[in-house]
Amino acid sequence: MIEAAEDWRAKNSADSQLIIAIGSSNRPQNLRNPWSSEERGQMAEAWLDSVGISAIIVHIPDIQDPPNWVSHAESYHGGPGTLFTSDVTSADLYQSSGWDVVMGELERREEFEGWKVRETARMLSTVSDIDAVSSVLGASVPGPVVSLLVENDMIRRLAFMGEGGEPVG
Repeated sequence: MIEAAEDWRAKNSADSQLIIAIGSSNRPQNLRNPWSSEERGQMAEAWLDSVGISAIIVHIPDIQDPPNWVSHAESYHGGPGTLFTSDVTSADLYQSSGWDVVMGELERREEFEGWKVRETARMLSTVSDIDAVSSVLGASVPGPVVSLLVENDMIRRLAFMGEGGEPVG
């Protein structure tokens, strides 16, 4: 999706900067959101660096106020401009605030669903064989991001984030 956004930007607005907004920056960590906003930014930067895309990453806290979301978010990412998204709700909010909106398609969504990635990482959280973790997680997470997670011990915490869960096996 980011590659598609960058391709669109390069063809249609080459003088503008690609900005990636990381939402929910004020949300506590849990199994559905196991990494801080800063860590999610580091993951994005690791991948961006590996593919040679330059972007500004901004962290936007939730306000739970959809009618005022865009003006709130603009204080972090600027605007108005063009929003590239796959989320219909966000598209509607931005469009009604005067933004141009480009709807992108999610790629290989079945493989990259957030819950699958998080649960795979959780199952690997107590595995100490780095090559095994990298191999399994690498099927759904880019290599540079897996390396960041492993090198900074960002997977192990998932073993201790108890919210129940389904038995495995």
